[in-house]
Amino acid sequence: MAFLKLSSPHAHGPMSTPRVMRLVLLATLPGIVSLTWFFGFGTLVNILWASLFALAFEALALKLRRRPLAFYLSDCSALVTAFLLAIALPPAAPVWLIAVGIGFAILICKHMYGGMGYNPFNPAMAAYVLLLISFPVDMTNWLAPRGAISVAELPGPIDALLRSLGAASTQFDAVTMATPLDLLKQNDALLLDDLWAQSPQFGQFAGLGWEWANVGFLLGGLYLLYRRVFTWHAPVSMLASLTVIAALFYDGGSSASGGSPLFHLLSGATMFGAFFIVTDPVTSAVSNRGRVFYGAVIGILVYTIRSWGNYPDAVAFAVLLMNFAAPFIDHYTQPRTYGHKPRQNREKS
Repeated sequence: MAFLKLSSPHAHGPMSTPRVMRLVLLATLPGIVSLTWFFGFGTLVNILWASLFALAFEALALKLRRRPLAFYLSDCSALVTAFLLAIALPPAAPVWLIAVGIGFAILICKHMYGGMGYNPFNPAMAAYVLLLISFPVDMTNWLAPRGAISVAELPGPIDALLRSLGAASTQFDAVTMATPLDLLKQNDALLLDDLWAQSPQFGQFAGLGWEWANVGFLLGGLYLLYRRVFTWHAPVSMLASLTVIAALFYDGGSSASGGSPLFHLLSGATMFGAFFIVTDPVTSAVSNRGRVFYGAVIGILVYTIRSWGNYPDAVAFAVLLMNFAAPFIDHYTQPRTYGHKPRQNREKS
């Protein structure tokens, strides 16, 4: 058995793993409500399918590894992976797409490395990247938000379920649109003000619907901070570095502009990534100083890939790249052992 090499003092509290997972699930609700209001019931259908597949694949992996099912299934870690991937997918995604993603996340990214606590990469983001590279058409098939189309055209629960099963895909293909990040990336002729005026996908500061979804995940993240599920270092440093680099390269709104800092903060998966992905305790840096560096580089990578890379939203790619670097960061940001002086002070004395 491998033990974590942690220096004293060791604090023990009532925050067990199942309790942490349940708090994370609860914190996703404001963002889920926003996505459901603006894009219909497709996100809820994604969560339904993803949860069923996650529990099934988790039970299969535990059975093959001869682990007790009730004990490990009750920790809710599989459900957290299901929720995170389901939220990241386009609403009412094909059921086979969800099955492939969840199977890869649970069986390959989690249990192949030894289960929860041993996976080097965030399972939900690794599965998202696999699906995006393998099935780009299905992964970019986002419905137009409420306000850009009539309310009657948004899928209800039955319509969303049928669409996920492939029975109503044609009906909703007519109301799919490029996301605001897609539009900004493809724009090379219009000033941002003109692009905003001509495209119904844009709201006041960022994408219509995406603004409120990001606010919802921000509220959920602040709740987790209040409950001390994680520290502020990684999410705040990610958002701060993204703001700074977006401000440095913002030229006021020309056709070559990458967008304002507020646009990047309220677009795509920014807040979702900052508070629900970057804060993963298993795949991120361990020390507070390391988390600051870890989050800051992720923010820079998000803007870099969004502006000059091949993909409009880059949270998943940025997180996976820094998952690679997390052990390196830990090596150079180890906190001093409790009761000992820093190395340079010991050498002077």
